[in-house]
Amino acid sequence: MKIDICTTILALNPTAQVSVSGDDVNTIEWLSNTPVIAKNIILAKQLELQTEEDNKIAQQESKKQSAIAKLKALGLDEEEVKAIIGI
Repeated sequence: MKIDICTTILALNPTAQVSVSGDDVNTIEWLSNTPVIAKNIILAKQLELQTEEDNKIAQQESKKQSAIAKLKALGLDEEEVKAIIGI
């Protein structure tokens, strides 16, 4: 999942009200007297959140592959494993 600019801003300021066009940091419109957050801070936070998300997905995939290997080691064939994990 791609972490967008609005998600990033809300991670920095949960009460922020903004409008963003095309997920472009240069198009942020700060609404309702929301304090402006510097673009470099937003982009750094976006990178941090994206790295966390990518790591989470990689960890889930690793656990899935580990579980598949364990099921196969128990003697289940490919079709049985697929049936269990819903593929």
